[in-house]
Amino acid sequence: MTDVTDGVLHTLFRSDQGGHEQVVLCQDRASGLKAVIAIHSTALGPALGGTRFYPYASEEEAVADALNLSRGMSYKNAMAGLDHGGGKAVIIGDPETIKTDELLLAYGRFVDSLGGRYVTACDVGTYVADMDVVARETRWATGRSPENGGAGDSSVLTAYGVFQGMRASAQHLWGDPTLHGRKVGIAGVGKVGHHLVEHLLKDGAEVVITDVREESVRRILDKHPQVMAVADTDALIRTAGLDVYAPCALGGALNDDSVPALTAKVVCGAANNQLAHPGVEKDIADRGILYAPDYVVNAGGVIQVADELHGFDFDRCKAKAAKIFDTTLAIFARAKEDGIPPAAAADRIAEQRMAEARRR
Repeated sequence: MTDVTDGVLHTLFRSDQGGHEQVVLCQDRASGLKAVIAIHSTALGPALGGTRFYPYASEEEAVADALNLSRGMSYKNAMAGLDHGGGKAVIIGDPETIKTDELLLAYGRFVDSLGGRYVTACDVGTYVADMDVVARETRWATGRSPENGGAGDSSVLTAYGVFQGMRASAQHLWGDPTLHGRKVGIAGVGKVGHHLVEHLLKDGAEVVITDVREESVRRILDKHPQVMAVADTDALIRTAGLDVYAPCALGGALNDDSVPALTAKVVCGAANNQLAHPGVEKDIADRGILYAPDYVVNAGGVIQVADELHGFDFDRCKAKAAKIFDTTLAIFARAKEDGIPPAAAADRIAEQRMAEARRR
């Protein structure tokens, strides 16, 4: 455990990726809960971000993921114009085998102990029904079912926002805000990806998909036989004639191996933390590929769950998510003006908003 602790302390206090306000290690032996809640910033308001339930290879990996994801949420919420800082939680373990109501209730008590500094929601491995259980122990749980006063599945507006980011990318690169006639490859057609397929087909795009879950692929192909499926992400990124690549699974999709192999002219997807390490954004730009920053275009979901705290209205949320189109265009303009990659431009805008909030 010493190595894990040393790694956490180094990240928190001595690395460029640090600066977190608070990290809480949670354990409830009776239910088997082991969780990490990371609060990166409350400069703009209470930290808001989902709970990821995942079978991490080590506790150190889980802590690192919580730190990275929570930092990303600060930037995402700032760029979405929300009065929320960034936070994220991870529960360690396979949700298929260890998830129980007792475990989720124990987790809810830990969230509640923070007194509203952290507001949770769904993420990979957690669902609306899980948030209903967590909410039995805390008022600081969003993404609940409509029957329990919530907004329901946030992946609907996440996909809608990504689609707006794609439209903005098309406008910037090809002068027309449509994917009509463009070939779009989606890696991951689960929660968000299958909704994105619907938007793209309706817009007249040609869609290619892949997913590690055969049932997810089959669901799409059974409904839309015109969609093409390929074996894996490696095959997808090398697909000839690909215009847009949409990573919609786990993070780290853009790395030293994948970026040189990309055939797409645009990368715009729903996955969090797509850039595997600092510097990848420059590699993408150097190849002449337009990158729509992940935390900007996938903010539709957090816009939805944030609205739930004030009495959910879907039309109001959709109108806010539609503004992702304008925000993405503004980032591309700032990147061109400053001579930097779009990811760096988005960071500058978000950091400026957080800095201004701290001075108030």
